[in-house]
Amino acid sequence: MTTWHWVRHGPTHEKNFVGWRDVPADLSDAPRLARLNLHLPDDALLLSSDLIRAAHTADALEQPARRRLPHEPDLRELHFGAWDGMHFSEVAARDPDLSRAYWETPGDVVAPEGESWNQTKARVDRVVARINAAYPQAHVIAVAHFGVILTQVQQAQGGGPLEAMAHKIDNLSVTRLVHDSGNWQIKAVNHTP
Repeated sequence: MTTWHWVRHGPTHEKNFVGWRDVPADLSDAPRLARLNLHLPDDALLLSSDLIRAAHTADALEQPARRRLPHEPDLRELHFGAWDGMHFSEVAARDPDLSRAYWETPGDVVAPEGESWNQTKARVDRVVARINAAYPQAHVIAVAHFGVILTQVQQAQGGGPLEAMAHKIDNLSVTRLVHDSGNWQIKAVNHTP
Protein backbone atom coordinates (compact mmCIF):
# COMPACT_ATOMS: atom_id res chain seq x y z
CA MET A 1 0.00 0.00 0.00
CA THR A 2 1.44 3.36 -1.08
CA THR A 3 0.03 6.38 0.71
CA TRP A 4 0.31 9.66 -1.17
CA HIS A 5 0.29 12.91 0.79
CA TRP A 6 -0.17 15.50 -1.96
CA VAL A 7 0.79 18.97 -0.74
CA ARG A 8 0.00 22.03 -2.79
CA HIS A 9 2.95 24.42 -2.82
CA GLY A 10 2.96 27.67 -0.84
CA PRO A 11 1.02 30.67 -2.16
CA THR A 12 2.43 32.72 -5.03
CA HIS A 13 0.06 35.71 -4.69
CA GLU A 14 -0.18 35.75 -8.50
CA LYS A 15 -3.47 37.01 -9.96
CA ASN A 16 -2.75 35.60 -13.42
CA PHE A 17 -2.50 32.10 -14.86
CA VAL A 18 0.56 30.32 -13.47
CA GLY A 19 1.39 27.06 -15.16
CA TRP A 20 4.99 26.42 -16.16
CA ARG A 21 6.14 29.96 -15.33
CA ASP A 22 8.67 29.63 -12.55
CA VAL A 23 7.42 31.92 -9.79
CA PRO A 24 8.40 31.60 -6.12
CA ALA A 25 6.15 30.61 -3.25
CA ASP A 26 5.65 32.71 -0.14
CA LEU A 27 6.88 30.46 2.68
CA SER A 28 6.92 33.13 5.37
CA ASP A 29 4.11 31.58 7.48
CA ALA A 30 6.38 29.54 9.76
CA PRO A 31 3.59 28.40 12.15
CA ARG A 32 1.55 27.02 9.25
CA LEU A 33 4.56 25.18 7.83
CA ALA A 34 5.27 23.77 11.29
CA ARG A 35 1.70 22.45 11.57
CA LEU A 36 1.97 20.94 8.10
CA ASN A 37 5.26 19.25 9.01
CA LEU A 38 3.72 17.78 12.18
CA HIS A 39 0.76 16.46 10.17
CA LEU A 40 2.93 14.66 7.60
CA PRO A 41 4.63 11.32 8.32
CA ASP A 42 8.28 11.50 9.37
CA ASP A 43 9.33 8.29 7.62
CA ALA A 44 8.40 9.18 4.06
CA LEU A 45 9.73 9.78 0.60
CA LEU A 46 9.69 13.45 -0.39
CA LEU A 47 9.49 14.63 -3.96
CA SER A 48 8.27 17.66 -5.85
CA SER A 49 7.76 19.28 -9.18
CA ASP A 50 10.91 20.96 -10.48
CA LEU A 51 9.25 24.41 -10.46
CA ILE A 52 10.67 26.55 -7.63
CA ARG A 53 7.36 27.14 -5.87
CA ALA A 54 7.02 23.38 -5.33
CA ALA A 55 10.72 22.59 -4.86
CA HIS A 56 11.17 25.29 -2.22
CA THR A 57 8.03 24.17 -0.41
CA ALA A 58 9.47 20.65 -0.36
CA ASP A 59 12.74 22.07 1.00
CA ALA A 60 10.72 23.50 3.91
CA LEU A 61 9.36 20.01 4.61
CA GLU A 62 12.72 18.21 4.66
CA GLN A 63 13.51 16.26 7.81
CA PRO A 64 16.22 13.69 8.56
CA ALA A 65 13.82 10.72 8.32
CA ARG A 66 12.36 11.87 5.00
CA ARG A 67 14.21 10.64 1.93
CA ARG A 68 14.34 13.29 -0.77
CA LEU A 69 13.88 12.00 -4.31
CA PRO A 70 14.91 13.96 -7.41
CA HIS A 71 12.60 16.69 -8.70
CA GLU A 72 9.97 15.42 -11.13
CA PRO A 73 9.44 17.70 -14.17
CA ASP A 74 6.32 15.65 -15.02
CA LEU A 75 4.69 16.88 -11.80
CA ARG A 76 4.53 20.41 -13.21
CA GLU A 77 1.26 22.29 -13.25
CA LEU A 78 -1.07 22.31 -16.26
CA HIS A 79 0.79 23.85 -19.20
CA PHE A 80 -1.26 26.92 -20.07
CA GLY A 81 1.03 27.82 -22.99
CA ALA A 82 0.24 31.27 -24.41
CA TRP A 83 -2.17 31.94 -21.53
CA ASP A 84 0.52 31.64 -18.85
CA GLY A 85 0.95 35.03 -17.20
CA MET A 86 -2.35 36.38 -18.50
CA HIS A 87 -5.32 37.35 -16.35
CA PHE A 88 -8.46 35.24 -16.75
CA SER A 89 -10.27 38.19 -18.36
CA GLU A 90 -7.46 38.56 -20.92
CA VAL A 91 -7.63 34.86 -21.74
CA ALA A 92 -11.42 35.07 -22.13
CA ALA A 93 -11.08 38.09 -24.43
CA ARG A 94 -8.35 36.50 -26.53
CA ASP A 95 -9.89 33.01 -26.87
CA PRO A 96 -13.51 33.20 -25.65
CA ASP A 97 -14.78 29.86 -26.97
CA LEU A 98 -11.56 27.94 -26.36
CA SER A 99 -11.09 29.21 -22.80
CA ARG A 100 -14.69 28.40 -21.92
CA ALA A 101 -14.32 24.89 -23.36
CA TYR A 102 -11.00 24.38 -21.54
CA TRP A 103 -12.71 24.79 -18.17
CA GLU A 104 -16.27 23.64 -18.90
CA THR A 105 -15.44 20.53 -20.94
CA PRO A 106 -11.91 19.64 -19.80
CA GLY A 107 -10.28 16.61 -21.24
CA ASP A 108 -8.89 16.95 -24.74
CA VAL A 109 -9.19 20.74 -25.11
CA VAL A 110 -5.67 22.14 -25.52
CA ALA A 111 -4.51 25.57 -24.39
CA PRO A 112 -2.71 27.45 -27.22
CA GLU A 113 0.91 26.23 -27.22
CA GLY A 114 0.09 24.27 -24.07
CA GLU A 115 -1.56 21.01 -23.20
CA SER A 116 -4.91 19.49 -22.33
CA TRP A 117 -6.12 18.13 -19.01
CA ASN A 118 -5.76 14.59 -20.37
CA GLN A 119 -2.16 15.23 -21.43
CA THR A 120 -1.36 16.56 -17.96
CA LYS A 121 -3.05 13.60 -16.30
CA ALA A 122 -1.15 11.11 -18.50
CA ARG A 123 2.27 12.53 -17.57
CA VAL A 124 1.39 12.67 -13.84
CA ASP A 125 -0.08 9.15 -13.94
CA ARG A 126 3.23 7.83 -15.31
CA VAL A 127 5.17 9.29 -12.37
CA VAL A 128 2.66 7.95 -9.84
CA ALA A 129 2.67 4.46 -11.40
CA ARG A 130 6.48 4.38 -11.37
CA ILE A 131 6.64 5.42 -7.70
CA ASN A 132 3.88 2.98 -6.73
CA ALA A 133 5.81 0.13 -8.40
CA ALA A 134 9.16 1.11 -6.89
CA TYR A 135 7.88 1.82 -3.36
CA PRO A 136 4.77 -0.30 -2.79
CA GLN A 137 4.76 0.13 1.01
CA ALA A 138 5.83 3.76 1.33
CA HIS A 139 4.41 7.05 2.43
CA VAL A 140 5.08 9.61 -0.31
CA ILE A 141 4.93 13.35 0.30
CA ALA A 142 4.54 14.92 -3.15
CA VAL A 143 4.66 18.71 -3.36
CA ALA A 144 2.93 19.78 -6.54
CA HIS A 145 0.26 22.01 -8.03
CA PHE A 146 -3.51 22.47 -8.09
CA GLY A 147 -4.08 20.73 -11.44
CA VAL A 148 -1.62 17.91 -10.74
CA ILE A 149 -3.31 17.06 -7.44
CA LEU A 150 -6.74 17.12 -9.06
CA THR A 151 -5.62 14.67 -11.76
CA GLN A 152 -4.89 12.22 -8.97
CA VAL A 153 -8.19 12.92 -7.23
CA GLN A 154 -9.78 12.01 -10.56
CA GLN A 155 -7.74 8.81 -10.71
CA ALA A 156 -8.81 7.84 -7.18
CA GLN A 157 -12.50 8.69 -7.50
CA GLY A 158 -13.01 7.60 -11.09
CA GLY A 159 -15.20 9.77 -13.25
CA GLY A 160 -14.09 12.62 -15.42
CA PRO A 161 -12.02 15.75 -15.04
CA LEU A 162 -15.00 18.02 -14.41
CA GLU A 163 -15.91 16.08 -11.26
CA ALA A 164 -12.31 16.29 -10.05
CA MET A 165 -12.17 20.01 -10.78
CA ALA A 166 -15.11 20.57 -8.43
CA HIS A 167 -12.70 20.07 -5.50
CA LYS A 168 -10.89 22.98 -3.94
CA ILE A 169 -7.14 22.57 -3.33
CA ASP A 170 -5.72 25.32 -1.11
CA ASN A 171 -2.07 26.22 -0.82
CA LEU A 172 -0.27 24.10 1.79
CA SER A 173 -3.23 21.71 2.03
CA VAL A 174 -2.86 17.92 2.07
CA THR A 175 -4.78 15.50 -0.13
CA ARG A 176 -4.22 11.91 1.00
CA LEU A 177 -4.77 9.08 -1.48
CA VAL A 178 -3.99 5.41 -0.92
CA HIS A 179 -2.99 2.97 -3.66
CA ASP A 180 -3.23 -0.76 -2.97
CA SER A 181 -2.88 -3.36 -5.72
CA GLY A 182 -4.40 -1.16 -8.42
CA ASN A 183 -7.18 0.18 -6.22
CA TRP A 184 -7.40 3.74 -4.93
CA GLN A 185 -9.04 5.24 -1.87
CA ILE A 186 -9.51 8.91 -1.05
CA LYS A 187 -8.73 9.56 2.61
CA ALA A 188 -8.74 13.38 2.59
CA VAL A 189 -9.01 16.17 0.05
CA ASN A 190 -7.80 19.69 0.78
CA HIS A 191 -7.07 19.11 4.48
CA THR A 192 -5.43 22.13 6.07
CA PRO A 193 -3.53 21.20 9.25
